[in-house]
Amino acid sequence: MNRTQNIEVAVDAIVFGYSKEEGVSILLIKRKYDPYKGAWAIPGGFVLDDESLEAAVARELQEETGVEINYLEQLYTFGKPDRDPRKRILSVAYFGLVKSKQFEKLKASTDAADAAWFNYKKLPRLAFDHKEILKMAIERLRAKIVYQPIGFELLDKKFAFSDLEHLYSTLLDRPIDRRNFKKKVMSLGILDELDEKAKSTGAGRPGNLFQFNKTTYNRLLKEGMHFEI
Repeated sequence: MNRTQNIEVAVDAIVFGYSKEEGVSILLIKRKYDPYKGAWAIPGGFVLDDESLEAAVARELQEETGVEINYLEQLYTFGKPDRDPRKRILSVAYFGLVKSKQFEKLKASTDAADAAWFNYKKLPRLAFDHKEILKMAIERLRAKIVYQPIGFELLDKKFAFSDLEHLYSTLLDRPIDRRNFKKKVMSLGILDELDEKAKSTGAGRPGNLFQFNKTTYNRLLKEGMHFEI
């Protein structure tokens, strides 16, 4: 059976940013060229013949925004025939979570005319099928954090437990049972309570600070961690 294919492969990088003050944001670029010239989109582009998918998404993200991230997790492959008006293009999407304040100075280049952070609840109209891609990425992130503690890199090295609670309630976009949440997290042994007090906020006595225990966390991941909020 003869087969003729005219398909190209692209990658997209969904980067979630978090800050205690601004909540959850999404990194977007403004397209410099058609199609969708002037529209906002997820950073991404075509995979070169001599590079891996992981290398391609890291390169495109750096070229279009100036952002470098050590690890992006593969989300899904989007391949509807009409998702791109130019031709048949498959896009392998990746997502990651970073502290947005570390990447305040964005640098748009190549196919991007601009790059900016947007609150995930106040996004502009997006090019291609990127609204669908973002929706899936948000659902995946929320599903993941309820069974696997993540996001400690978004907090200060030493943090109040209330900061961790705020991180989770913000990412989940709903209140959490504070007492039950603390009991489950502390039972894992992935936090070390320090003999240091948090800064007083004027509302009651300040509690102790905590620090993430990466050794215990990595061991539990290998053993199969069970964590549900």
